[in-house]
Amino acid sequence: MKAKPEYRNRDGTEVAVLDALVDRAEEGMTVFELRAAVEVGIDDLETALSTLKSDDLIEVDPSGQETVIKPDERVVPEAPTPDDEESESIGDWLRDRFPF
Repeated sequence: MKAKPEYRNRDGTEVAVLDALVDRAEEGMTVFELRAAVEVGIDDLETALSTLKSDDLIEVDPSGQETVIKPDERVVPEAPTPDDEESESIGDWLRDRFPF
């Protein structure tokens, strides 16, 4: 599932972080899980998380053994969008990862 459309006009890393968090909205993700899911450097991830936190789009829960990051409720769509049900083609995957 993807973040609501009104939150998709952000930096590419921020959108990727929000999308990854929306996919696991209930349980959240650790920084290591986010880094693996988003496939960016730690500095870019840190900048994106800082911006999203300052805009109140993510919640950080340090209460367990690991710090877990979750999306704010307003970022998570009510129902899956048609784009969520379509699988990503290999061409789309390559376009997203390589600057053509």
